[in-house]
Amino acid sequence: MEHAPIKDEITFDDFAKIDIRVGLIVEVSEVAKSDKLMKLTVDFGDHQRSILAGIKQERENPKEIEGKQALFVVNLPERKMAGEVSQGMLFDIGYEDKLQPCLACPENEMPNGARAG
Repeated sequence: MEHAPIKDEITFDDFAKIDIRVGLIVEVSEVAKSDKLMKLTVDFGDHQRSILAGIKQERENPKEIEGKQALFVVNLPERKMAGEVSQGMLFDIGYEDKLQPCLACPENEMPNGARAG
């Protein structure tokens, strides 16, 4: 694998603005108007969110991630895609490097909504 260059440096203050939390993926469903997106219903402990993720073509069975915890960015502005609203972003590893993607997830089970950083 050829390694990508490291992105431009950011400040610690910029990094501190990113709210990364553990969430439980309770449901993975189709997005009718998209051949790439799947809709994740994610439990963050005190609330649930709908998060769209471009995993439909990455995974043989996108529903295999149901019931798993993963890391999500939760303080991005809502974004409408393919007629659905996404309320955050899933962290996964590998896609940008053309590898089989895997979830960025906690080593041990954590309370839903636990913060990373």
